[in-house]
Amino acid sequence: MRKMMIRAALVALPLTMSVAAFAGTIADPVVERVASDKLAIRWSDADPVDLLQADRPDAPIANATLVAAGDKDGVREVQVAPGTRPYFLLRDSKSGAVTRVAERVLVMEQSSNFRDLGGYPAAGGKHVRWGRIYRSGGQAMLTPADVAQVKALGVANLVDLRSDEERLFAPTKLDGIAYNAVGYSMAAMMQGMKFDPKNMDMAKQAEAYAGTYRGMATQLKPQLRIVFARLLSKDGPLLYNCSAGQDRTGFVSAMILSALGVPRDVIYRDYVLSTPSRRPQYEVPPMSDAVAQSSPIAGMFAQMQKGGAMAKANPLVLPDGTPFLTYAFAEIDQKWGSVDAYLAQEIGLTPVDIAALRTAYLE
Repeated sequence: MRKMMIRAALVALPLTMSVAAFAGTIADPVVERVASDKLAIRWSDADPVDLLQADRPDAPIANATLVAAGDKDGVREVQVAPGTRPYFLLRDSKSGAVTRVAERVLVMEQSSNFRDLGGYPAAGGKHVRWGRIYRSGGQAMLTPADVAQVKALGVANLVDLRSDEERLFAPTKLDGIAYNAVGYSMAAMMQGMKFDPKNMDMAKQAEAYAGTYRGMATQLKPQLRIVFARLLSKDGPLLYNCSAGQDRTGFVSAMILSALGVPRDVIYRDYVLSTPSRRPQYEVPPMSDAVAQSSPIAGMFAQMQKGGAMAKANPLVLPDGTPFLTYAFAEIDQKWGSVDAYLAQEIGLTPVDIAALRTAYLE
């Protein structure tokens, strides 16, 4: 059932980004892992398409291996080694236009909400590069195989958006990767939320979430400065996370995608993809009584585990379908006038920085 939910979300997302494929164009490419050793690649094109496979996100087509020539039905299954992550190039056989695509959601043994921001339409008719920017939930329960799989992605920097309390009772397993974090208390972030861990009904907790999202632009400024500094350093692929990989991580993703010129409706669709992509049981280790008593935040997480609140992911939308992320955008628009102004005034991004980001992370 969970694989079906992710598949539906992945398939629905690109369909809203493009019109029906015309001659010479490739539309709606999606890669889905249908088994540990099998991927399904789907696309739309009025022309036959050559499908090629590469082991690097930046591999030129000359270095890719031909999988199928002149494919007309828009779907192909490919055998792969478990734990590997290939990239695919789709070439229109008539126009020669090439589109790159890969798995968006990387489902490992004990990962949650681990995703690639690649492929989204961005400024200048370009798309976000695959294999350069990753977002995820907490990594405290990754298995050794999962850790090896993440390191195989070449991640150069990890930015942990979590609070002091979360990083203490659920430390990352990704040792050996440059680690970046800014200390703060989750209790301070949640002040005034009136958040009730015993009642996770989204309709009743809407105002609590609204207050949290309104404060993110201010509360996460230090973390955003680090994220953009690491992106501008171009050391290699970047990974950032919070516990669920949806709220704080969703806000940071929205700011990155905005800087790259990704339309806001696409940003919202990436944001809500967290719900089918999460596996909450792997975000925080089981909490002992001793750990639960170490801080109010640890106690809150323990209560959520015992009460079943972490058994499944709740939708990130109001009852009318409005994403919670709209509160953050509304706050930015009201206080700074635009995301561009916010990034310039509070994060310190100059027009030269924006141009450099788009050069490095768009293709």
